[in-house]
Amino acid sequence: MKKLIPFVVFLLVLSACDNEVKPLEFKTNTISTAFEADISVAYDEAIHSNDLSKAINKSIETAILHTVNSADKETDIDAVLKHFNDEYLKFVQEYPEAAEPIWELNIESELTYQSPEIITIAISAYEFKGGAHGNDQVKLLNLDAKTGNTLEINDIINDVEGFKKLAEAKFLKSIEKDKNNLTMESFFFGEPFKLPENIGFSEEGLILLYNVYEVASYDLGYTEFMIPFEDAEAFLKVH
Repeated sequence: MKKLIPFVVFLLVLSACDNEVKPLEFKTNTISTAFEADISVAYDEAIHSNDLSKAINKSIETAILHTVNSADKETDIDAVLKHFNDEYLKFVQEYPEAAEPIWELNIESELTYQSPEIITIAISAYEFKGGAHGNDQVKLLNLDAKTGNTLEINDIINDVEGFKKLAEAKFLKSIEKDKNNLTMESFFFGEPFKLPENIGFSEEGLILLYNVYEVASYDLGYTEFMIPFEDAEAFLKVH
């Protein structure tokens, strides 16, 4: 009977390995439809057909729709692209002398973090419809790795006010290195420090990102800094 024990133990270990939750795999979904406008799309998509992958892909697509300014009334990415191109064609028809430069819509994403608890995907959208410059938006999308649901700040941080104080100290430290001698008032227009809408995970820690126009002037572009995990650990519900 004793001779069977090692074999039973082996079977138990093998069974446990089979039951482990394996990390989701992602692929880049590229839309290559030819349009008159300059349109390019490449975003992350979970490759399996199970319910979790479907939920994650739905959350990613919804976040993309919220990031693109031209997507207010659209329900899927293909519709957004068609609407943008149709809008460009209508503009060219009405103002043929203004056909150049060509309108642009670029959408891309990057998987920045993945753990058994959370997945963070950075979604970037750029729209240009003429004028001095285009519109940039970045969305840090945090997803529950077990359900695919979108996570808000209260799902991630256990003490938002305490975390805000930590973030303010880190922000002040980050601008100390700036050669333009910018102050807190330069970024928040005389108002107190505020957390950005975009807080996400990277391999090194939490990324805090302000989009263009959210703080400071347009010329400064994005404002971004990081809080290492060892400093943020006490405030994290998931990791």
